[in-house]
Amino acid sequence: MEKSSLVSGFYKLKPEERLRIVKEFASLSEEEITLLKQTGALSLDLADRMIENVVGVMPMPLGIGVNFLINGKDYLIPMVIEEPSVVAAASYAAKMVRDGGGFYTSSTPPIMIGQIQVVGVKDPYAAKMKVFQAKEEILKKANEQDPVLVAAGGGARDLDAKVINTTQGAMLIVELLVDCRDAMGANAVNTMAEAVAPSIERITGGRVYLRIISNLAVKRLVRAWCKVPKEAVGGEEVVDGIVNAYAFAAADPYRAATHNKGIMNGIIAVILATCNDHRAIEAGAHAYAVKNGQYTSLSVWEKNDNGDLVGSIELPMAVGLIGGAVRTHPIAKIAVKILGVKTANEFGEVLAAVGLAQNLGALRALASEGIQRGHMSLHARNIAIMAGAEGELIDIVSAKMVKERKIRIDRAKELIEEYQKSKR
Repeated sequence: MEKSSLVSGFYKLKPEERLRIVKEFASLSEEEITLLKQTGALSLDLADRMIENVVGVMPMPLGIGVNFLINGKDYLIPMVIEEPSVVAAASYAAKMVRDGGGFYTSSTPPIMIGQIQVVGVKDPYAAKMKVFQAKEEILKKANEQDPVLVAAGGGARDLDAKVINTTQGAMLIVELLVDCRDAMGANAVNTMAEAVAPSIERITGGRVYLRIISNLAVKRLVRAWCKVPKEAVGGEEVVDGIVNAYAFAAADPYRAATHNKGIMNGIIAVILATCNDHRAIEAGAHAYAVKNGQYTSLSVWEKNDNGDLVGSIELPMAVGLIGGAVRTHPIAKIAVKILGVKTANEFGEVLAAVGLAQNLGALRALASEGIQRGHMSLHARNIAIMAGAEGELIDIVSAKMVKERKIRIDRAKELIEEYQKSKR
């Protein structure tokens, strides 16, 4: 019988019924079904209310980054990630930075941009002026949509407008600038953009299509910087290597993509732990990296007069501590408690420090022993497990593969077989 993924009313079914359909379609074993049903702290019932078509949950490792001193305050950093050596690298880098006084951070107010697309305007530049003239009316209408946010000190603060040339002709883009306080802000901003659309159509004589938040949050920036004593990083030669590695990333987009991926390794791990929107953070960061016309490094590394390493980073950070899964996922709530941040701005600044630490850890490895050395032992453990090793045999097999520099699943199976024969 031919299989089909066309399932009418799948979303109406209970998770168990959906799982039965998936089991038949993918020929899952009873053991695999049992694993999917092991929900841990996130119950299947709660998961079913978070997203659509739920059949189970997927656990991920939750580690803790240590040694972080940010603006004189100590932090433990919850990180959810599957990649080996990320948590260790961030912790080691934070310890090096601590020797230089720790990280220092700052941030702009939590302003998000809501875009309203206006088309079919014969005189778009004149219409732009009319929008500015009606600014107070538009902002008043926007703020009427969220009195709770306004009472908390947030709300629509200002607006902007621009004319862009597209394949469909000139368009007028009206932008609401909304202070989202401790929320990421997507729901509030989108609601406001929807509400002011009829007024903007009347004012401009055009037709509104899209009304949506922008994830390029250039009004909501976080910054972190640090000084690392040359002795802590491994000497002036290593400092030079790190600065040269940064210069490579700053000049070449192909290197910059991997360089920035390393930064996001740390940031996204914390975003996942707290159930924030990692797609929005990732999109905003990479778009910001090309703000000057060429994709480049999000961080900067320099050597000061004393020969010490000095690092800094700036990027958009649209995160929240209220709303969404942050307040519903039980592990996310614990992660926020471990982190100990009180505002979205503080959270964003911590994330900038984590990104800078992660970048330092990777660059130091590249500039000294090479990135593979740090990855090798943890990668070998994963290969040993894939090959069937359990318990202490995981360590035995992985250590042997690292020593031989042959980290392959076929070699792991051979070593397991050799070990089992020796025990007979």
